[in-house]
Amino acid sequence: MWQDPFVEEIHQYREAHAKKFNYDMLAIYADIKAKEKQSEQEGWRLVSRCPTKLEDQPETT
Repeated sequence: MWQDPFVEEIHQYREAHAKKFNYDMLAIYADIKAKEKQSEQEGWRLVSRCPTKLEDQPETT
């Protein structure tokens, strides 16, 4: 089965990151939030991934 090298790289990064925190989800979450805060302080704007429904737009199915 063909594997995308970019997806493989992401999986390797995520595995290394999780291992760094002994697979503790709370520690991983805290690290991600700290990095987000640092990025905001450096001037980066974080965009929400949750889209909002526009009332003017018809729903598509």
